[in-house]
Amino acid sequence: MGGTDVTDGWDWRQPGGAPAPAGGPGPGQPPQGAAGGTTSPWWSDALGDPWRDPYAPAAVVVPAAAPDGAGEPEPVTDPDLPTRPGLRQVVLISLITALLAGSLGSALTYALMRGGDVPTLGAQAGQAPALAQRKPESLAGVAERVLPSVVTIRVASLGGISEGSGFVVSTDGHIVTNDHVVADGPGKATVIFNDGSTTPATVVGQDPESDIAVVKVTRSGLTPVQFGDSDALAVGDPVLAMGSPLSLANTVTAGIVSALDRTMQAGEPGGPTRYYAAIQTDAAVNHGNSGGPLVDGGGRVVGVNSTIKSLVADGQEAGNIGLAFAIPINQAKRVTEDIIGTGKARRTVIGAQVGGTGATGGGVRLNAVEPAGPAAAAGMRTGDVVLRLNGHPMTDPTDLVALVRKYAPGSVVTVEYRRGSSRQNASVTLAADAK
Repeated sequence: MGGTDVTDGWDWRQPGGAPAPAGGPGPGQPPQGAAGGTTSPWWSDALGDPWRDPYAPAAVVVPAAAPDGAGEPEPVTDPDLPTRPGLRQVVLISLITALLAGSLGSALTYALMRGGDVPTLGAQAGQAPALAQRKPESLAGVAERVLPSVVTIRVASLGGISEGSGFVVSTDGHIVTNDHVVADGPGKATVIFNDGSTTPATVVGQDPESDIAVVKVTRSGLTPVQFGDSDALAVGDPVLAMGSPLSLANTVTAGIVSALDRTMQAGEPGGPTRYYAAIQTDAAVNHGNSGGPLVDGGGRVVGVNSTIKSLVADGQEAGNIGLAFAIPINQAKRVTEDIIGTGKARRTVIGAQVGGTGATGGGVRLNAVEPAGPAAAAGMRTGDVVLRLNGHPMTDPTDLVALVRKYAPGSVVTVEYRRGSSRQNASVTLAADAK
């Protein structure tokens, strides 16, 4: 085998050529093409490659030569030149255009069918609930009925303009308000009605101690309020406060009766001291509500809004904290009738002067008893300690004065008092002050 040629037994060919001669080219000799020319240099020594796989075919196929003229360089396209869209782009653009056109057509059709309105929001509402129907006995119904009788009262004085509220009590133009609303004025005022119209008014009379005043306008077609019974009120009854707080005319606030017979001693420094057994309410009342009506659930006036309590320092503006007080209408109506009839009001008295509280066991001590007064006529003496008046406990001298003023002259009240260590009861017929 040592002299055998490595090509013995192998048949190799040039690409596209005839079989090589039996002897084949020698090592290092390039193979001959069909025309006898030299082929690609890859064939220079293919069979002499020491790394050749002896089982691989001897022929390596290379592409045939291109026809004449086909060997020119492939043309290069300028990427910056505009190109025609391909089929995929055309289809995609057509699809998007069709979708947009369909959406726009649907929107235009919906708008034309709807007449250009916005969509209906919320579920279809049924019949309004009872509270929203504003029946006459509802709070809205009460406010609608009473507000035309509520007015704003403006008084000009040297100190500026005072403003409060009031309400019509007669068809001939009498209006009730607080004394402190008109106290600093010249006896004249301007009344602003619910519809915004104004008219001048004259002060008919006023009672500083009860804080009630009456003004009168010359105007026809007025609707007076209906009066309720303040003695028939109960704690928890619903009430409405109406007026012009902070110059906000025709304001209505709601609350309940928080307490009854809340004895009040009020007044400005240097002015008269006002006493009344008030109706306490949590309806929002602020400056400007003074003189306005406190109305019960039936639309009847049961009080005259007069004062509030507030957690403010001296000199600061007070505001509502749910503690408002009104003069009972039974008392206010009686004073109003006196003022209209005589120009002044009678003051109810018991015929005794009160001092401090009892040393032990509470009560209010009588420092002096008028000899011909109501208390003396009932057997009471100086030094007696009044414990209760018509069941209302006495804890402060203000209690006795305010509760006595609540009743009309001629009323009979039951007084429980202590003399020494014994307790006694007396029926006292209250009287009007001689003044």
